[in-house]
Amino acid sequence: MTVALVQMENISKSYGQVRALENVHLTVGEREIVGLLGDNGAGKSTLIKILSGAVPASGGDIFIRGEKADIKNTADAIGYGIETIYQDSALVAELSIARNFFLGREPLKGPGFLGRMDQDTMANVARTLLKQVGIEKDIPATTPIGALSGGERQSVAIARAMHFDSELIILDEPTNNLGVAETQGVLRFVRNARDSGHSCIFIAHNIHHVFQVVDRIVVLRQGRVVADDIDPKETTVAEVEQVITGMGGG
Repeated sequence: MTVALVQMENISKSYGQVRALENVHLTVGEREIVGLLGDNGAGKSTLIKILSGAVPASGGDIFIRGEKADIKNTADAIGYGIETIYQDSALVAELSIARNFFLGREPLKGPGFLGRMDQDTMANVARTLLKQVGIEKDIPATTPIGALSGGERQSVAIARAMHFDSELIILDEPTNNLGVAETQGVLRFVRNARDSGHSCIFIAHNIHHVFQVVDRIVVLRQGRVVADDIDPKETTVAEVEQVITGMGGG
């Protein structure tokens, strides 16, 4: 039997008397694109924040390739090959596009501790990746993040995840505030992620975007998994909406 890339078992999270998650199971296979859907307050963001180390679970376990993982913070998650792109991705407004691509992981040139940041390499990588995520206009890599539109900032965050060798990329509402070309660039990236050896968890309110790229759909409702094996090729958007709301065919 093939071991899953990521397995979350009996994940629970409480905030005081509020149960945000209750005994949630989530599995992501190698090179699998999983769509995570649910209404506002269903627990989607809480679940991925636990997986990405941003918040601790109240209970449950996480396994990476069958081995129990100890994820206490975001650095631990990155160490396990998990990169997360939030809707409000943490970019430094005062720094350039190129610097934001490499925060903490800047390429150096020169010997040892005397090495200086390789600005040319950083700029070239930034230009190439921005084109890949659908930014057609020629934005200099020296441009401060603060000068970009919301959509352009989101594209920078997505392009950054593309560059580093992450095994699982979590995208939380990645197409929000994006133009048509930028949105198509994001969807193309998600499709290509599988071919380049990545797995993805894709969260979006736009179900049509989810249907275009995922292999399997998982639905959360009120902190519980109510469906985890929906095949987008075998169902309709309307049927999935019924599962999300609990009305009709849920």
